[in-house]
Amino acid sequence: MRVIRFVWAHLRGRAGRAVALLVGVLTATTGFTVLTGATATARLEVTGTVDANVRAAYDILVRPKGSRLPLEGDRALLRPNAVSGIYGGLTMDDWAKVRSVPGIDVAAPIAMAGSLNAAVVAPVDLTDLVDPKLDRQVIRVDRTLLADRGLSRTPATPAWVYVTTHDVSWPRLGRNEELLQFSGGQTMPWQQLCHGTPGLLEEGRQVCPLVEQGQVTDATNQSVFAFRRRPDGRFETLYDTEPQQRLSISLTWHEPMLVAAVDPDAEDRLVGLRGATQGTFLANTPAQATAIPGTSEQRMVVPVLASSRRYADTTTAVSISHAPLPALPAGTSQSMLAAMTAAPTTHVRDDVLDADAAYQHTVGTGLGLGLLYSHEWLLQIGGVSYAPAPDGSLTAVPVPDNAAAYVLPYSSGFPAPWQLDDTSFRTVKNVSVRANGEMTTADFGVVGTFDPARLTTFNPLSRVPMETYEPPLVVGADQATRGLLGDRPLAPGGNPGGYLSSPPMLLTSIAALPGILTDTIGTDKAAPLSAIRVRVAGVHGFSATSRERVRVVAEEISARTGLDVDITYGSSPSPQTVTLAAGKYQRPELRVTEHWVRKGVAASIITAIDRKSAVLFVLVLVVCALFLANAVAAGVRDRRAELATLAALGWPAHRIFAAVLGEVFVIGTVAGLGALALTGPLGGLLDVRTSWTQALLALPTAVGLSLLAGLLPALAAARGRPAAGLRPAVTRPRRAGRPRGPVTMGLLNLVRVPGRTALAGGALAIGITAATVLGAITFAFHGAIVGTLLGDAVSLRVRTVDTIAVAATILLGVLAVADVLYLNIRDRAAELATLRATGWTPAALARLVAAEGLGIGLLGGLAGAAVGVTAAAWLVGDLSPALLTTAGSAVAAGALLATCAALIPAALLQRLPTAALLAEEA
Repeated sequence: MRVIRFVWAHLRGRAGRAVALLVGVLTATTGFTVLTGATATARLEVTGTVDANVRAAYDILVRPKGSRLPLEGDRALLRPNAVSGIYGGLTMDDWAKVRSVPGIDVAAPIAMAGSLNAAVVAPVDLTDLVDPKLDRQVIRVDRTLLADRGLSRTPATPAWVYVTTHDVSWPRLGRNEELLQFSGGQTMPWQQLCHGTPGLLEEGRQVCPLVEQGQVTDATNQSVFAFRRRPDGRFETLYDTEPQQRLSISLTWHEPMLVAAVDPDAEDRLVGLRGATQGTFLANTPAQATAIPGTSEQRMVVPVLASSRRYADTTTAVSISHAPLPALPAGTSQSMLAAMTAAPTTHVRDDVLDADAAYQHTVGTGLGLGLLYSHEWLLQIGGVSYAPAPDGSLTAVPVPDNAAAYVLPYSSGFPAPWQLDDTSFRTVKNVSVRANGEMTTADFGVVGTFDPARLTTFNPLSRVPMETYEPPLVVGADQATRGLLGDRPLAPGGNPGGYLSSPPMLLTSIAALPGILTDTIGTDKAAPLSAIRVRVAGVHGFSATSRERVRVVAEEISARTGLDVDITYGSSPSPQTVTLAAGKYQRPELRVTEHWVRKGVAASIITAIDRKSAVLFVLVLVVCALFLANAVAAGVRDRRAELATLAALGWPAHRIFAAVLGEVFVIGTVAGLGALALTGPLGGLLDVRTSWTQALLALPTAVGLSLLAGLLPALAAARGRPAAGLRPAVTRPRRAGRPRGPVTMGLLNLVRVPGRTALAGGALAIGITAATVLGAITFAFHGAIVGTLLGDAVSLRVRTVDTIAVAATILLGVLAVADVLYLNIRDRAAELATLRATGWTPAALARLVAAEGLGIGLLGGLAGAAVGVTAAAWLVGDLSPALLTTAGSAVAAGALLATCAALIPAALLQRLPTAALLAEEA
């Protein structure tokens, strides 16, 4: 009872110190409770973010054994073109084994059949350029072929448009094997034709067409278009049965068009293919002989769905000129070309052709087998190989081009892409040859279109390679490349062996696949499937149950098939820097960023968040305890003489211990009640959800922290001897002598009170540790921790809460430093007064105190940075240069903050009663 009255009396008598301690306990407890709630809130938000964004189109990717690149295994990555370049390797039996695994919702196969060398036909309307006063004229269309956002370009041979008002007879092909008939009734033996090729007759004279020998490319292909302008202003030409109101020509170039086979039903369940289809949906039936609309011919036609979107970035820029023309000379095509070239032309206009609009028109008007693509240009294009660079980036490895892929037996070559000899990163092989060396006869007939934009969408933060419906996203990795690309993504070009390839533009069914492969060479006909994409049933969010379901299914697939199995569940796009060698058509070297897929991202995020929460929880708890321990120890030191007197009067040690600890208990209880009242409003102000359970923890937390912080000071007070209370709290210097400078003396003063120095440095070190860890999270969350789009999204969720927590710990550490420096000034008041009396200026004394703060800051900063780097490396999994930079910044910040914390105690030097202190010392 006596102890309780003593405690109460002491609290009333020393209300200032009691209130200061109460404020400290209240601040620490409220901050700890709110920050604990903030950490829990952040974890809930992170978990919610991961759950909302974790599901992708498929959870597991199954590929042929050995198709996984070593680079993918080493970096836990999945390249965006994971299926391109794989032409078979999985059998129908493999697909059946995968489907038989329990727990699978969808197992959707895909087989890359090859790419067509497809023509892009863009119209050019020249009607307004025809001069009605001229009886003969020529329009010259100079072409520049463009790709790679205009970085790759080459001039092409011009196209010529010959317009005449004179009578013209057009050849009528296929009427007679001996004689060629003309529309005007004339006939001519085939032997008399120019180079054996039909031309037109103008006023009875033969006008020879341009005939090219050998293989041609889009850049060297010569085109001459002949029109007769009728008196009524309409135009007639060879291929039109009726005169036309407009004079329009078509310019052509070629680009690859990938063909893939899917199971229609499985693909519909995977991405909703049926709902994105216009026209006839794919039937899972074999290809068969089909009547070609408008003819009596029957051919083997493979029905396909054509993409309604074109992805290639190829086009043609035209420069158009006009000239009057005298009569064309009869004879060779060379003489005709010379006459047109010699005509003085006048430049009229420049234009860039809209290839996308031309593709949309062609596909939109060619449904129902009205649009056929020849099977004779089926190319199988390999995958890309990479060489890791010392800086962690990748370099795409070039391969030799293969111009022979465009030359088939019994032919002198087909029109080939103008970029066929450009820098290539993929092998190109033509497989459209029968076993006996003849060309194949099957065609691809478009029965409908599919719009990739209408397919089932999946969250972009967890996107997995879906090259069936979208090309890889490739953007400039540095300012130079972004400038070259015009801040636009790099798109696939016209070179089949180029780095980027368009997704499949034509889809057919797995059942029709034999109709494609049987008549070709170079394909794995016994194992035609390229990959199987698996979606697991019962997977929701990123729960432990869902993870286990995916893991079990993946292990079972691997055990039953022995194939390469990648778990894509919980993955996210991860930027990879790739260097592309310069092209042969003016494109410079490019350094691009491409989103690969990092596997296991969601699990890494959850683990990192749990580690971060644990680290911040411990840091906040320890810094609060240190702050309170310093405050309680200061109170005990302030009462040394009083406690020594009580011991001299006969108070036993246990009573002194109870008296000191009782005061701390009362203050802790009041602070806990105050924290309980403040937790809710403060949490609402900071937008932190704090439950009643967390709020009720404020009281036991305050009492527990107070008792823990007061334990050692109370034990020290109980064990103290009466005489010790009369000794100065600060040890005297070991040597006497002339006083050193303020900075030197300030740093040496730290060793005179090693306990206080360690306490203040430790409190500051805790805050610096937290800041270093936060810096690691901030600078490395999108790099070393996760390096993904999902990681970036999560880091935004946790950054504010972490900043508050770290700011609070640093603030408590700075307050601890200021409190220690204040106590040092009070305990050395007489010594400082002596220095002032001997001529030290107030500025010199302030530098002395600032030097002590600097020393504590350096000690705390170095210790905190060392611990912080270690913790961050454990959290991140790597010791990156960014972490070391963060640590250096933390040391400098600790020194600066501690020095600033010394300003308030230094200001108290002005209030020291010098005369009274010197008198007491005497």
